[in-house]
Amino acid sequence: MELNELVRKTCEWLKGTGPNSDIAISSRIRLARNLNKTPFVHWANKKQEEEIFNKVKDAIAQTSFLKGSLFLNLSEISPLDKQFLVERHLISYEHAQNPGFKAVVIGDREIISIMINEEDHLRIQVMRSGFNIQDTWKLANRIDKELETKLDYAFSSDWGYLTACPTNTGTALRGSCMMHLPCLVMTKQMGKIIHAITKLGLTVRGLYGEGTEAAGNFFQISNQVTLGQKEDIILDNLERIIKQVLEHEQSARKSLLEQNKAVLVDQIWRSYGTLKNAHIITTDETVELLSSIRMGVDMDIIKDINRQNINELFLLIQPSHLQKLEGKILNSNERDLKRAELIREKLKKK
Repeated sequence: MELNELVRKTCEWLKGTGPNSDIAISSRIRLARNLNKTPFVHWANKKQEEEIFNKVKDAIAQTSFLKGSLFLNLSEISPLDKQFLVERHLISYEHAQNPGFKAVVIGDREIISIMINEEDHLRIQVMRSGFNIQDTWKLANRIDKELETKLDYAFSSDWGYLTACPTNTGTALRGSCMMHLPCLVMTKQMGKIIHAITKLGLTVRGLYGEGTEAAGNFFQISNQVTLGQKEDIILDNLERIIKQVLEHEQSARKSLLEQNKAVLVDQIWRSYGTLKNAHIITTDETVELLSSIRMGVDMDIIKDINRQNINELFLLIQPSHLQKLEGKILNSNERDLKRAELIREKLKKK
């Protein structure tokens, strides 16, 4: 597998399948791990960073779950390729920005990705399509256990797994679900829900995690606390709250169909018309309009478009994906033109 092969492949988490995939886009488990008696990345010198890099790389190469995986040394790829990996949620924005001995290992279908020398020595990430927290956790846990037989993790009997950021200490487990919640936004309930979720110890972020806005009505709901709670308790709490949010969105969709169907249908088809006919369009405008179309598909208002095709468009219209598809660097105006052209082609094919 080569990096450029990913451009025309659908990420596993965007396939539009799995439980409640009309609302729950994807489930993710992320585990932070560090090597024992080794400085955290931000304290390590270049020699120590290289030693961490090589130890983790060797251990991953022996892991059964990652046979045939793609190994990318981030110092050997272009800034465009790094941004491409960020857009696919395979590395974090911070991992792409900071130089050094850094890499990512990408498993088959992009279900598994492991960041080396991000904030922690290892960031093990597993992503699945739909509301699938438990299966996602089982796979992440199995990978972690296998790696632990090859690496000496930094662990305290009092504090749990030791991490660069104190908020991750303990289980160092972050579970999350990416959700599409357009009707809760339209009915102005999202503010109250975010407030309630925060009081219950969870956090709500945008499409690309911490510090990003909820573009296109996409919200990431994840646990905030990892210290003093076992993994099953964290995940049970997360699942329970996500189920409640799912029910609220379902109720809001039903209510809008019953009480304001004409307005809803008009918004959806206006969005469709704009995208199908635009000749120049920005990323932000596209994401908002695609959100309306996806809502229309999921609510059976638009019947001849596949959900997976809309999900793919959310990725393909991103700046780095457009440039990878085109095979060259494009300025902002050129991207806006190419984005509109791509959307027209895709919607014509349906």
